[in-house]
Amino acid sequence: MRRRMRGVAVAAIALTSVMTMAACAKDSGGGSNNSNTGSGAACEFATPPAAPATSNTSSAAGEKVDGSALKVGLAYDIGGRGDASFNDSAAAGLDKALTDFGIKKENTKELSAAPSEDEASKQTRLRQLATEGYNPVIGVGFAYAESMKLVAAQFPNVKFGLIDAAVEGAANVTPLTFAEHEGSFLAGVIAAYQSKKCHVGFVGGVEIPLIQKFEAGYVQGAKAAAPKIQIEKKYITPAGDFTGFQDAPKGQEAAKGQIDKGADVIYQAAGASGKGIFSAAKQAGVLAIGVDSDQYNQATVADTKEVIASSMLKRVDVAVYDFIRAAAKNDLASLPKVFDLKVNGVGYATSGGKIDAKLQGILEGYKAQIIEGKIKVADKP
Repeated sequence: MRRRMRGVAVAAIALTSVMTMAACAKDSGGGSNNSNTGSGAACEFATPPAAPATSNTSSAAGEKVDGSALKVGLAYDIGGRGDASFNDSAAAGLDKALTDFGIKKENTKELSAAPSEDEASKQTRLRQLATEGYNPVIGVGFAYAESMKLVAAQFPNVKFGLIDAAVEGAANVTPLTFAEHEGSFLAGVIAAYQSKKCHVGFVGGVEIPLIQKFEAGYVQGAKAAAPKIQIEKKYITPAGDFTGFQDAPKGQEAAKGQIDKGADVIYQAAGASGKGIFSAAKQAGVLAIGVDSDQYNQATVADTKEVIASSMLKRVDVAVYDFIRAAAKNDLASLPKVFDLKVNGVGYATSGGKIDAKLQGILEGYKAQIIEGKIKVADKP
């Protein structure tokens, strides 16, 4: 899932004079800040951990890498480049790699999955890239796991990368997985501090273990910040029906249902369906939290960006970029086992101005405790 926000006047009234209210966001893209002291329904917050004196996340090495000899292939999931979420994040990683490593645009190829396609189609796509000499080849999404297991065995000299899954016994497939639950914990903290009613929601695209990681972290984070918070949860489609990632009207309907119950901040982990969730938030004058990319800055959701309070950053762009970099250096073993908070593999966006310095300090305090192991974030609801 890309990312976030802008706000306006800050009223430094109470513990959280930070979050801009959805009702204001609906107006002119600005908004007055939510101090969570109005209407008698605001959250009672737990004492937050102190922010660390310095950042304890790692940063990428600056060594010069020559990737000019590479031909890079990307096999996108449904929606492809332009989904304002998961695939666009992968595309951003590729684009940065082209610039930084001297890869020629004509030496890249991007192919996209079709809705409800079979395994044979995925195999054909991966096989086409490998046959045409692309190396490395990246499968963007766990849906490629079964196909990559077969195709990787047929092309043992090709370096394959696989977002969100591993392939047992395939030495030439590098899993690129994430601690989505850790980033979602911070999204839950943001939602609690942004809510006027201490009532928030979560909308997942498809009810599968991967998306349940987002739910689990979000719920834990919201309750850590505000133990009495009320949380709505909804999946657009059940496991096996992946249209939940590409159905904006159903996303809008799911979000509206939660808003009608009183939720005034909705976190979405729903791919392209998130566009509908943002629309529902705008129509109701509430806030939303995006996913994967910094969705506040995504052109395809620009008409609703004023409601995007933040986005949980799942740095697929970082994973794609780092994998291409490691392939260019022939050093895939240097990649992290999991892209988590410690390596900036997940995080949160501050675009749009709805997260001020006080809230950011609170978020950094929780982030530090997760990195240090003082807070264990659940990866299952």
